[in-house]
Amino acid sequence: MRVLAAMSGGVDSAVAAALAVDAGHDVTGVHLALSPDRQTLRSGARGCCSVEDAHDARRVADELGIPFYVWDLAERFTEDVVEDFVAEYAAGRTPNPCLRCNEKIKFSAVLDRARALGFDAVVTGHHARLAGGELRRSVDADKDQSYVLAVLTADQLAGAVFPLGSMTKQRVREIATERGFAVATKADSHDICFIPDGDTRGFLARRLGAQPGPVVDAATGATVGEHAGAYGFTVGQRRGLGVAVGDSRPRYVLGIEPVTRTVTIGTADLAGVGEVRTARPTWTGTAPALPFAAEVQLRAHGTPVPCEVTAGDDGGLRLLLGSHQRGVAPGQSAVLYAPDAERGDLVLGQGTVLATA
Repeated sequence: MRVLAAMSGGVDSAVAAALAVDAGHDVTGVHLALSPDRQTLRSGARGCCSVEDAHDARRVADELGIPFYVWDLAERFTEDVVEDFVAEYAAGRTPNPCLRCNEKIKFSAVLDRARALGFDAVVTGHHARLAGGELRRSVDADKDQSYVLAVLTADQLAGAVFPLGSMTKQRVREIATERGFAVATKADSHDICFIPDGDTRGFLARRLGAQPGPVVDAATGATVGEHAGAYGFTVGQRRGLGVAVGDSRPRYVLGIEPVTRTVTIGTADLAGVGEVRTARPTWTGTAPALPFAAEVQLRAHGTPVPCEVTAGDDGGLRLLLGSHQRGVAPGQSAVLYAPDAERGDLVLGQGTVLATA
């Protein structure tokens, strides 16, 4: 099989490319240049796609003896991921840029170009499994990335190869060490790659400017503080609210209203929701017949909970949760997994959270 290995310069993609070569595939490496200013994107474990990363990827490709190219997708990444991120926060929602990057860049722009060039599939270092064309969780629960891949369609999954899903991250590093890869001990990237200093609120403030508004207590309706921009908050947030209330109970962000720039906060007993409504879903395989039982994961590192999935408005879904959950933010993805023990690692699909009740 002729495959394109997406090589970020990290240990996961290096080992994934190596395993593809070992499997006998005709492998070509490609590094995605996603920023117009790649000199500034890496700071320790933060950021990605720097010149350093490109060099690390090229060294691995040289050691594997495979062709290597750099594809400049900075303009596409800015439009589909960065600008989408800013627009979603401006609208009072909390997006997941890693999910959007997988959907729009790695398995749309890259896969489409790879197929046009005659490649059969794209190999990545994601920690997830494909079994019989079905997307499943990684065996390493701590590193599982199936949540951010749930947006992929059956056709996109048919063009994907995930060699690392059946092993732990420790084993990945062991393989890299055995092969003498310099990236064997390289720190994992984390947080949002295009915000290398980790200051999301500051990044949004520079893009959107000051947009002051009130912070309102849900129980009393009283204004208890002011903020510089509702984009600096997310539903479920507890720290950094910048307000003082009359008792010592912790407060959480309950809602964000972008038009009036109102941030509503309340105590834990008001923060739980029992119902989630989503946009039109994407399915990783054949769409299940409604209604059906599932488990739903409501944020990237959340714990799945049982739910009943029924039809919602405008082709969306209505999820009745088995227990009340806090921190369910509009804009995040509600990822559905099969409910039974035998197939509980099977990803069914996802829908973007629109509202909760």
